[in-house]
Amino acid sequence: MPLLTLLLLTPIIGAGWILVQRGKPQRQRYAALFFSGLTLLIALYILLQFNHDSSALQFFESVVWNARMGTSYAVGVDGISLPMVLLAALLVFVAILASTAIQERAQSYYALILFLESAMIGVFIAQDWALFYVFWELTLIPLFFLIDRWGGQRRSMAALNFVLYTMGGSVFILISLLVLFDAMPDHSFSMVAMAETARTLPPSTQLFLFLGFLVGFGVKMPIFPLHGWLPLAHVEAPAPISILLSGILLKMGAYGLIRAASILPNAIAELQPLLMGLALFGLIYGGLLAWRQSDLKAMVAYSSVSHMGVVLFGISTMNIAGLTGALFQMVAHGLVAGALFLLIGLLYQRTHTRNINDYRSLIDHAPRFTLFTTIALFSAIGIPGTAGFIAEFHAIVGGFERWGWITVLLSLGVMISASYAIRTISVLFTGPSSSRMAQVADLSRGESSAAALLALLILWLGFFPASALQMMDRSIEGVVPATSVLISISEVGSK
Repeated sequence: MPLLTLLLLTPIIGAGWILVQRGKPQRQRYAALFFSGLTLLIALYILLQFNHDSSALQFFESVVWNARMGTSYAVGVDGISLPMVLLAALLVFVAILASTAIQERAQSYYALILFLESAMIGVFIAQDWALFYVFWELTLIPLFFLIDRWGGQRRSMAALNFVLYTMGGSVFILISLLVLFDAMPDHSFSMVAMAETARTLPPSTQLFLFLGFLVGFGVKMPIFPLHGWLPLAHVEAPAPISILLSGILLKMGAYGLIRAASILPNAIAELQPLLMGLALFGLIYGGLLAWRQSDLKAMVAYSSVSHMGVVLFGISTMNIAGLTGALFQMVAHGLVAGALFLLIGLLYQRTHTRNINDYRSLIDHAPRFTLFTTIALFSAIGIPGTAGFIAEFHAIVGGFERWGWITVLLSLGVMISASYAIRTISVLFTGPSSSRMAQVADLSRGESSAAALLALLILWLGFFPASALQMMDRSIEGVVPATSVLISISEVGSK
């Protein structure tokens, strides 16, 4: 069986296996761990076989479904999609590891997570826009139930808000795809064929199409002011689902926006200042709101708005350094957000509070928790030696190349992130000890393994980023030439 099809089917087979089996929640969790671990191993094998020196699609598979409609089962990976596939497989495995508190309806819970994994991977490997849209919509079904059935007190409102926001955005994506489909002489949803047609459309049509993609993908990223669903969904979702929401689901929006930008060069050249403005505003706005939060999950949720602003800023540059920073930030933030939601969830299980003011001097009683949380927060503010530094450095370099000194505002956002990260470290881990904190158990061996895996990857990508950058560079170089000439012409025209 072809590798990408095997990768896609493994979680679905696992979900089916869990649904037909009966047993204790622990047994179902072990089955979910087995199938998610197998999916991760397949993704790692694809990485080992991946040719880093090629910008072409690899492991490509295509089967025509409906020739009249121009739809096909077409999948493949390049240096932009493969990092997202690896991130999805890794974080699903970590989320299942962190799901020890799930005792009720565990069978449905683990089956839904594996079904969600398959849908997310499908988004990243699809090479047909119709197939992409199907997988995009399929992610809503398991997430709605995962939030609504296992979430907090306001879980129903959070699940409904998430679905309504995302479905509303999806309508704009669908309209853009249908307009583009209608403009094609051979009527195909193939990404390659649509890209060739899109680049020949009049600038006004390209602008209309890209605005539709911007709204649809912007809801998922999320871009200000389309972020209303995110804080409530993150706070009310179970901690393992928050790992997936922030670590992967937000990246689906950024990934789609990069793909849309690569096929509509006239539109991206026209809207670069708008993207830059939205990115900087969202970066600072999200950071300020995160700084004001006392709820730890709400703080990480709003910080995600800020960090995805760095991604949008990198996309707005449409140069190699900026896009590299955007893609690397997607990976870095996935690891950081995954680690933070994992650790906050484990802390909540022990104390039943997320209020930062209820904690003090945890370093005396939970040194492993302190270590892993500090590493994640240091990466969030871009301390050298972490993945966050590599991402923000490339985004700043690309920003100065395209926008000049206005990029200083990106540094302001980093300083705001540093303020609430250092405050969190200070409040959680220092101060006078108390009898209540003495009762907080440190991370167990299994919990430490999950947190250590994410922490080590954060540090590995910070100290040794070359292999990851090499994987991304060729594909990013293929995106930039389509827009660089038009951007240069627009800059000359404005002068």
